[in-house]
Amino acid sequence: MRYEAVIGLEVHAQMLTDAKIFCGCSTKFGSEPNTQTCPVCIGMPGVLPVLNKKVLEFAIKTGIATNCKISPYSRFARKNYFYPDLPKGYQISQYELPICEYGNVEIVVDGEIKKIGITRIHMEEDAGKNIHEGGGNYSFVDLNRTGVPLMEIVSEPDIRSPLEAIEYMKKLRTILRYLGVCDGNMEQGSLRCDANVSVRPLGQKEFGIKTEIKNLNSFKFVEKALEYEIKRQIKILDEGGRIEQETRLWNTERGITEPMRSKEEAHDYRYFPEPDLVPITVEQRWIDEINESLPELPDKKRHRFVSGYGLPEYDSDLLTSEKPLADWFEMAVSLGGQPKAISNWIMGDLMRFLNEDTKTIEECPLKPKQLVDMLKLIENGTISGKIAKTVFQEIYKTGKDAEIIVKEKGLVQISDSGAIEKAVDDMIAKNPKEVERFKGGEEKLMGFFVGQVMKLTKGKANPQMVNELLKKKLS
Repeated sequence: MRYEAVIGLEVHAQMLTDAKIFCGCSTKFGSEPNTQTCPVCIGMPGVLPVLNKKVLEFAIKTGIATNCKISPYSRFARKNYFYPDLPKGYQISQYELPICEYGNVEIVVDGEIKKIGITRIHMEEDAGKNIHEGGGNYSFVDLNRTGVPLMEIVSEPDIRSPLEAIEYMKKLRTILRYLGVCDGNMEQGSLRCDANVSVRPLGQKEFGIKTEIKNLNSFKFVEKALEYEIKRQIKILDEGGRIEQETRLWNTERGITEPMRSKEEAHDYRYFPEPDLVPITVEQRWIDEINESLPELPDKKRHRFVSGYGLPEYDSDLLTSEKPLADWFEMAVSLGGQPKAISNWIMGDLMRFLNEDTKTIEECPLKPKQLVDMLKLIENGTISGKIAKTVFQEIYKTGKDAEIIVKEKGLVQISDSGAIEKAVDDMIAKNPKEVERFKGGEEKLMGFFVGQVMKLTKGKANPQMVNELLKKKLS
């Protein structure tokens, strides 16, 4: 039997606020354990939480950017469960009245655009962190993270493959970074997700029994965990078994998901309205102000790159995946570069060099003007496209301008017809057998001849002139 996967993601994004959600403690990452706490965030008796207005603003920004309806009236709820890193014995979250609902984001998979629905976005506080290293039959608890503001972005079960899940998470990360509401740093836990996954026979409308995979904190782990879990469920069904509804963890060392606990339902958490916080009323005037303050978002920018610059959907999607990358591209275009040529160099050599050096585009030693100046040398015939590869690498390594590198290394393209004709004649004289074969119909040898002439001229001959002279002399 053939199956399809049904996947929904619950993405937790840590907000880029200086203070926690209900107190003034710092949210800075990496401080000594339990040094960023106060009576409010560690749940001492008698304290009262106060909502950080910036948290609400960031949630509304995200809701607008993901096409959600912003609720004029929402409220917090207590989510009750007991765990050592949850000092109050409950988490302040939102339940039946979240701040944002009914949104969607567009992803591009295999060149096709697909909309993934968003059920809700709600605000909540983070829990602390259990630390199991250190030996002995005990663990430590660090409460620095307790009360750090989170958004939980819950998707509809619209995702049908691990690849779509990755693209959806990447798109959310891009949007959050464009907005400046989350840094998207998965290694530090700023962005992580729980994945709900089930399988069903192709054509069946009813969902299968789902499992939840908790705390996936890298795109690679999301992909691998979903791939494994889909295969595991299909194997059970093919063998006549039944899927257990449960929460599982991804074991990175073994490459498998493992049972953690039986899957909770909403009633297990005994939600009830948070008595220490008043309901939230949001005026439309404030929503409009926030909307007007938003930057150009990835989808709008991607569409503009396609329509305005004539770029393919694939190029536009990659170039708008990070705002600094899109800005770098547009700066190069504004300096007179051809959009498609710039896109090709960015997606090819530049991204390869940056990936090899584990650098971001902000750290790139090669500036937009240097690329444009190099492209102008190609356009006016000073260097060939092949020589440009060498020049580009030298610009990246040294920071020198293209013109200086070309002069220092003697890389000026040979466009003198006499010099090129001599090289062509020499090549023909050295390869009589190949010339006869070409005249006998083996036209694919033209590439060999061009290569030999370029070799004789140390790659400096103007390729167009070489081709024209070869065709003339061999016809």
